[in-house]
Amino acid sequence: MSIVYKDPKGWLLDELSHASRTLKVAPFGLKYAFKPEYFDTYAPHIAESSSASDAIACVNRTEQEDTTSREKSGKTTRNNHEVKKKRKRKLRELNQGEIDFHEYHTKIRKIILEGTKPLAAEGLSLGFLDRSGIRKESSRLAPITDDSRLADLCEMARQLPLDSDSEPKAVQIIREEDMTSADDLDLFSSVTRNSTDCARLVTLMGQKYLIPPHSSFLLSDISCIQPLLRCNNKFDVIIIDPPWENKSVKRSNRYQFLPAHQLKQIPVPNLAAPECLIVTWVTNRQKHLRFVKDELYPFWSIEAVTDWWWVKITKAGEFVFPLESSHKKPYENLVLGRYRKSKEYFTSETETTIYPIPDQKIICSIPSTLHSHKPSLSEVLKEYISPDARCLELFARNLQPGWTSWGNEVLKFQHISYFNTI
Repeated sequence: MSIVYKDPKGWLLDELSHASRTLKVAPFGLKYAFKPEYFDTYAPHIAESSSASDAIACVNRTEQEDTTSREKSGKTTRNNHEVKKKRKRKLRELNQGEIDFHEYHTKIRKIILEGTKPLAAEGLSLGFLDRSGIRKESSRLAPITDDSRLADLCEMARQLPLDSDSEPKAVQIIREEDMTSADDLDLFSSVTRNSTDCARLVTLMGQKYLIPPHSSFLLSDISCIQPLLRCNNKFDVIIIDPPWENKSVKRSNRYQFLPAHQLKQIPVPNLAAPECLIVTWVTNRQKHLRFVKDELYPFWSIEAVTDWWWVKITKAGEFVFPLESSHKKPYENLVLGRYRKSKEYFTSETETTIYPIPDQKIICSIPSTLHSHKPSLSEVLKEYISPDARCLELFARNLQPGWTSWGNEVLKFQHISYFNTI
C-alpha cells in the first residue's frame, strides 16, 4: 500500500514503496526491487530564503505574513499607493505567460499550503518523514543510457514494411509455459500482455526489461497506436502524461515533445467507456492548462470536473522548491474530467455507476530524482472507480499490474538497471 496517510484534503504517498514492490521473475526465482536511491531527496533543490525548515513552518510563516499584512493595511493611503505602483512596475517586467501564472499561483497558494500542512505533520508523526536535523546529500546515480533508444526503435519500426499476408494479432500473451525471456515478441505491432502471476523478462535489442504481472503494453508512437484500438477495449480510467513542449525540453533534448495541437490526434473517444474518468498531467504553463480545459477536453467530449495538485516534498517535509520561487514551483497540475457521450448511446446495458470525484485534492509525495517519473495514481483512484475498472495510461514510461500502458518509452523505467536483485 503506497498511501501513508489520507485526510479530507488529500493523500501522503510512499512512492518508493509502490515503485520498489518486489517483482519475482519465474521460472528462475529471482526477485527485483526498484533502487531506493532514486527517492533520496533530503534537501530542497533551492534553499528557502528564510529560516523555515519544513512545509509546516512554511505554512505557519505564511499565515503570520498574512496577519502582518492585514495589520499594516492601516497605513496611509500614500504608502499603499507607492507599494501598488512598485508592484505594478514589477509585474510589467514579466511576460504575459508569467503574469497569468502569477495570478493562478495566487489563487491556489492557500490550497497548497493548507493541504500540505496536515499531510506533512502526519508524515512526521508516523516517522515516514524525518526532520531531525540530519541532512544528507541526495544520491545521484549514474544515468542509464541503454534505455534511451526506445523512441528510436519506434521510429525504426514505423519505417518497416507491413506484412500484407497476415495481420498482427491484437494481443500477444506471455504465458506461464514460456520458460525463457520472450525475445521473439513483436512489441511494436501488438499489445503485449503478461498474463502470469509473476514478472517476466523481455529482451529488446540486447536490453532487459521487467514486465509486472497482469500488465499490458504497446511500445509505439502516435502514428502506430492502431494495435491499441484493435483490442476493442473500452477503458474506465485513462491517465495522460503528454510530453509537453517547453524550453527546457528543447535545450536538454530529453525526449520528443508533442505540440499541443497534435494531442487531438489521440483517439481518446475510441478508447473511453461511457463516463470514463480522464486524468491529464499538465505543466504549470497556463497556456497548456487553458488548452486542456478549453480546447482539448471539449474536442474529445470530455467535461472538466476539477483540478488536483501533486505537491513534491523532501524527506524532511520541505517543499522541493520554495513555494514562492520564481524559478520552479513544488507542485504540478492534474486536470480531471469525465467522458460524456451523447444520451443516445446510453441504454440499460451501457449504464454504469458514477463515482463522485472530490474537488481540489492534494497528492503529496517524495518525488523520484528521475526526470518525468510521475507517482502512480492507482491507489489514490481506487475509491473512485469500480473494483473491476479497466485502466489505461497514455505516454507511460513504466508499467503497472492490471493496467494497460502505451507510449514510445513505455518500458523506460522497467529497464533492469533501475532495479536491485534481491
